[in-house]
Amino acid sequence: MSDRQQLITSTDDVSRGDVESVLGRGDASASNDPDAHFDVHANARKYYDITKSPPPEGVFAWQREHIRTHDQGKDGYPLNIIIDPAMREMYQHVHAQGLTNVFDRWQQQETIRCGFCTSGLSCQLCAQGPCRINAKVPRGACGVDAHVMVARNFVYRHVTIGTAANIFHAQQAARTLKAAAEAPDSGLVLRDPDKLLKYAEMAGLNSKQDVNKVARTFADWILTDMGRPYYEEAAMVQAFAPAKRKELWRKLKLFPGGGNSEVSFAQTKCMTNLNADPVDFLLTSVRLGIINEYQGLFALDILQEILMGTQKIHTTRQNMGLLDPAKINIITNGHMPLVAQTVIDLASRREWQEKAKAAGASAIQILGHVCEGQQLINYAGTQDMPAYGGQEGEWLSEEYLLATGCVDVFMFDYNCTVPTLPLYAKRFGTTLVSTHEVIKLPGAETVEFIPERMAEQASKILDMSIEAFKRRQAENRETYVPQYTTECTVGFSTEPVKAALGGTWQPLLDAIANGSIRGIATIVGCTTARYGQGGSNIFRITKGLIEKDILVLSGGCTSAVMEYTGLTRPQAAEECGPGLKAVCQALGIPPVLSYGACVDIGKMTHTAMELADALGVDTDKLPLVIGAPEYLEQKAVADACTAIALGWLVHVAPVPSVTGSDVVVKTLTETTETLGLGKLMVELSADKTVAIYVDHIEKKRKELGLSSGPVH
Repeated sequence: MSDRQQLITSTDDVSRGDVESVLGRGDASASNDPDAHFDVHANARKYYDITKSPPPEGVFAWQREHIRTHDQGKDGYPLNIIIDPAMREMYQHVHAQGLTNVFDRWQQQETIRCGFCTSGLSCQLCAQGPCRINAKVPRGACGVDAHVMVARNFVYRHVTIGTAANIFHAQQAARTLKAAAEAPDSGLVLRDPDKLLKYAEMAGLNSKQDVNKVARTFADWILTDMGRPYYEEAAMVQAFAPAKRKELWRKLKLFPGGGNSEVSFAQTKCMTNLNADPVDFLLTSVRLGIINEYQGLFALDILQEILMGTQKIHTTRQNMGLLDPAKINIITNGHMPLVAQTVIDLASRREWQEKAKAAGASAIQILGHVCEGQQLINYAGTQDMPAYGGQEGEWLSEEYLLATGCVDVFMFDYNCTVPTLPLYAKRFGTTLVSTHEVIKLPGAETVEFIPERMAEQASKILDMSIEAFKRRQAENRETYVPQYTTECTVGFSTEPVKAALGGTWQPLLDAIANGSIRGIATIVGCTTARYGQGGSNIFRITKGLIEKDILVLSGGCTSAVMEYTGLTRPQAAEECGPGLKAVCQALGIPPVLSYGACVDIGKMTHTAMELADALGVDTDKLPLVIGAPEYLEQKAVADACTAIALGWLVHVAPVPSVTGSDVVVKTLTETTETLGLGKLMVELSADKTVAIYVDHIEKKRKELGLSSGPVH
């Protein structure tokens, strides 16, 4: 018995039970610790009674008919909202076994949700609580009113956590860049040294010296700036933010200092009996949004591209059909693909492929999942590595992916690794490996993140994958792979898009000016299991936008939705309005440009800043809308605050937990815009969302003096 199991069973609250239990009846079904469950490989229900998906063209036709009929409510849930054909097949198998899974859990939770928490009117900060506010009880025990409670929850529960997470991610990338310069045996490579020299020069550093010395200096400059106190202006914001925005932020006293100190400053404000100004809380969230961009998203995008190669446009395939039971299958999951690329690089070498064959496999392949997979298919440094197999899917498909039975190793680093995976790993024979100590799961081995030893760590992971494959073969375990993949064109970012336009933004600006392209919408973030969502909301909104000649950029799990619905194929130009269709066909591009991961929102803001500079306007003047129509977690809220800081309309759905205060709602949806910032827009209907996007873009076109009506 493991130490962890002893700790669990000693309470007598959790007894041993069957992993197939799902409802939490007081036995082990309430625990995610695999030691608390029987090993049921031999008794697992076989893969049968799965309704297969048609070939891709048939799936595309079904998906389009599906969103047209508005049947994404609670009746028929969840198959009426799951539009990924591979996930549809695997959900049937998992559900039939009674295994806990994300869609069934969401439906269970829907019956017990609390309206106080949904509206932001619940507080658990101090020992006098928890407190809840309603019309009859208008204040918490400490005296806090609804406006402060909601605003404080918004900052504390969402924006500080999301900002801290993005800065933490960039910090890991900076220390990896430094290791690449200092540790020749690390396995790390500077795959875009020109980008390093460019940004080092923009930072005011000496770029006319040995590239490794520049890398060390640049990494130290970033790490030092992250540790700057909140009352000193951040050097990264000074170096990389638009001049007109910086002027406004100084005027509004929103210009941030070092990111770590800013998070500490904001969290201190959230203590009980401290700050009681709801508007100040909300402006604090905008200030965090600025540092979230420049020491978080923007910084890590630069750093990862220096290490992994700037994105390159190319055609590939996506989804679970890329799994091959004859191969050793490694899934790399998360948001920080630095270890993963080293694993892929090592596995691509002949010696490791020969080891795989000696174990009885045809090869080793590494496939990306969620945002990590989106980054790996986009980075130039990974695309041509033989061991890289492609991208698997969005975060909702995680449990179903392991249920195929042929995932030998599931390695994960940072974000979007669900807590139930140890149960799936035990049931389906997967070895779990954490590649960063920030995330630990019961039964998973942790390979500590030490950039200087990355090659050594990658070798260890490959050894573990060979042993896992041998166990799968020895057990003669049954596997099932949904035979579905979609072709997609990916790898878009500022540099490759500009290069495709001939090295200048003028062709795109001309298309916007003459009305062929009315504007740009970024559809970013996550997917959720909610009624009406599950990818359906993203798909319907995007379809509506391209029909109105609005070019779409995608990032995050939304990119997977765009890929498995066929919207990232050049053939999707046929589904556009005539103006966008003509542009796409002339350039041979799809109407949805996949920028990759949710963290690649920093690349989208970079593109927008360059377009604004080319037009000679501030960023708030662009005909641009930011949409997160199925946002999930804290980083998405921090990213929304970034967009507000840059002056953009930001749409989020589902409704964030702010409706308990009319002051908070009015401040975020109206007042911030009067200050020269952007504003929040909340709308659940896909059709109404499209109409709002179009109206906003047309308003911005009119302000720029561009044609007010469509070209068709």
